[in-house]
Amino acid sequence: MDRYRQTDDGGTAEGATRRRLPPDERRRQIVDGAVAFFAEVGLDGKTRDLARRLNVTQSLLFKYFSSKDALIEAVYVQVYIDRLSPDWPDLLRDRTVPLRDRMLAFYTEYSELIFEYEWMRIFMFSGLAGAELNRRYLEHMGGTILKLLLEEVRAASRTGEGPDMEDIWNLHGGIVYIGIRRHIYRMPCPDNPAPAIESAVDRFLRAFAADG
Repeated sequence: MDRYRQTDDGGTAEGATRRRLPPDERRRQIVDGAVAFFAEVGLDGKTRDLARRLNVTQSLLFKYFSSKDALIEAVYVQVYIDRLSPDWPDLLRDRTVPLRDRMLAFYTEYSELIFEYEWMRIFMFSGLAGAELNRRYLEHMGGTILKLLLEEVRAASRTGEGPDMEDIWNLHGGIVYIGIRRHIYRMPCPDNPAPAIESAVDRFLRAFAADG
């Protein structure tokens, strides 16, 4: 039997089987494959290599995505934007709950979503490549989450002098760094980051005399 059989897009690939997927499923397959691919090789990875990995032709990729930039945009949406919970702003501003509990709830959920190989690797590769993904993501986080967190900590401060945005970014960056150590530097990290997150939040609240 010929090892080179026609794929569902009309091309050929070694060991491929004839299988025609619905457009939505095919698009999802491409994006999932692109996430894993760019996390491994960086954003400079070639679409022809991605196509080979997916056992499809390069022309099929461009049937679903007009350019490599459009494919990377889809990766950005799936890895970053789609993981952000629309409930987080309400969680952080709910003053019927102690501030410490709100912060821990947010950072527990957030760390579970971002402390993953693909998230960390693509984020680092994007920064090294000078891509816009990091800037857009950080602007989104700063405007929708961290600015709100700043307001809540200031409101809870007993001295009336709460933190500034740089202080909030330092807290946030320190927590994110736990995931960077694991997935970028491959350094030993706690299997459960919850105690480290709890310590970081407690130190932060004490520093600004904020009622938890």
